[in-house]
Amino acid sequence: MRHPIMISLCVAGAFALTACEQSTGNNVDRAFQDINVVDETNLNDVMLTAADPNEAVAYFQRAVGEKPERIDLLRGLGHSLVRAKRNTEAVTVWSTVADHKDATNDDRVDLADALIRNNEWDRADEVLDTIPPTYETFKRYRLEAMIADSDQEWKKADSFYEIAVGLTTQPANVMNNWGYSKLTRGDYPGAERLFSDAVRQDPKLFTAKNNLILARGAQQKYSLPVLPVNQIERAQLLYTLGLSAIKQGDTAIGKGLLRDAIETHPQHFEDAARSLSTLEANVSS
Repeated sequence: MRHPIMISLCVAGAFALTACEQSTGNNVDRAFQDINVVDETNLNDVMLTAADPNEAVAYFQRAVGEKPERIDLLRGLGHSLVRAKRNTEAVTVWSTVADHKDATNDDRVDLADALIRNNEWDRADEVLDTIPPTYETFKRYRLEAMIADSDQEWKKADSFYEIAVGLTTQPANVMNNWGYSKLTRGDYPGAERLFSDAVRQDPKLFTAKNNLILARGAQQKYSLPVLPVNQIERAQLLYTLGLSAIKQGDTAIGKGLLRDAIETHPQHFEDAARSLSTLEANVSS
């Protein structure tokens, strides 16, 4: 009488074992899927930061070709095209991203950025206008400031630059941009202050150092301020200051600064030597 019971138990055990094997197999499949997702995410991050920009473009183009619905891959392609300075293509991709059902305000800001890089300022302005004013990020206000600059709307530009500076822990580049805006308007003291602030925030930012010298030269301040510079940078700044003095009509001072630049440079300073030679030849004739 116990035999049917034993058979039933065995059958039940077999079904349970099969179910267990299926469950284990499913868990393993899911685990491998999770690993693949992690690996892909890591690879995407590497391609966006460390890889050669054009290699990254090729990688994301393949990925988007296989999974065109994936907005994260489209974003990766857009960022890679910007890094590769392929701005026309970047605009096309970011336009696609901005039209995606899962698009965010960040995506629209990135589209505006690509449009500015492609010299499509009006379109960039239109895109930024679609973003609610309550959406406040450093990148959004940096772009707003650049557009206001291009339209010579100086009060708006100053306001946007000020907001952008307050929204980042690394304001050196935006301070440099703001200073250059002041320089183009002829506000040389304001430009000098902002370039000095930019250098203080990032002592390696040579563009801000050179712009600082331009602002000082425009005010006929022909001495180098105290700056963290190496010998080559110092020679370059003396050269910039010499050219500024010559532009102001202070030729003798300019010649002296060019000679200082040539003597300071650790190698032959071709540009400064040529400028000085041309200047002396013009004076002689």
